[in-house]
Amino acid sequence: MLVRDRMTRHPITVTEDTPVDKALHLMREEKVRRFPVLDKRGKLVGIVSEKDLLYASPSPATSLAIYEIPYLLSKIKMHDLMTKEVITVTEDTTLEEAARIMADNKIGGLPVVRDDKLVGIITETDLFKTFLELFGAREESVRLSMLVPKKKGTLAKIASKVAEMGGNFVALGTIMGEDPTNCQLTIKVTDLSKEALVSAMENLGLEILDARFYSLPSCED
Repeated sequence: MLVRDRMTRHPITVTEDTPVDKALHLMREEKVRRFPVLDKRGKLVGIVSEKDLLYASPSPATSLAIYEIPYLLSKIKMHDLMTKEVITVTEDTTLEEAARIMADNKIGGLPVVRDDKLVGIITETDLFKTFLELFGAREESVRLSMLVPKKKGTLAKIASKVAEMGGNFVALGTIMGEDPTNCQLTIKVTDLSKEALVSAMENLGLEILDARFYSLPSCED
């Protein structure tokens, strides 16, 4: 899956000369947490976050008169607050690479560029939604986590057993295990009971870490 598949196209932007008060109003109106900043030629020159704007705003405990605050905010422009060294990705960047960049740099969004032109933005919210899809978070199923050895054919044996029993995979993912020789595998399967799936995996010699039936919350919850 690539950034192009999950990015927001035609993101809302501001210019270098946009004042803080207008940017804050637009951010709340559009329910976003960051703006790419463009110059007069439409070139990406910075990015500004909600945190940047709030830090620039007076504290509720300020001694400023109420009429002074809008005036002061109108004088602070995006070029005074924005991050100028913008980290970007392209449409062909993989989602996991975009996630790694965000995590390593402790940022919540990346402008997407094509030939130096802004074409979209990918944010942590987009990644969270993808995570939900990858782990079948909106489908009822049996969720099973187990410790599996890093040996060729292990996943094939698990998949063959589930298919033999008439089960269907909703999701499958791995993370690091206790040491380099194993990994923690999580599967979500439909059309099988929790007891039957656990028993089958134990018969394959796998250590069960967690087993539960994953149901969706009712509309009344």
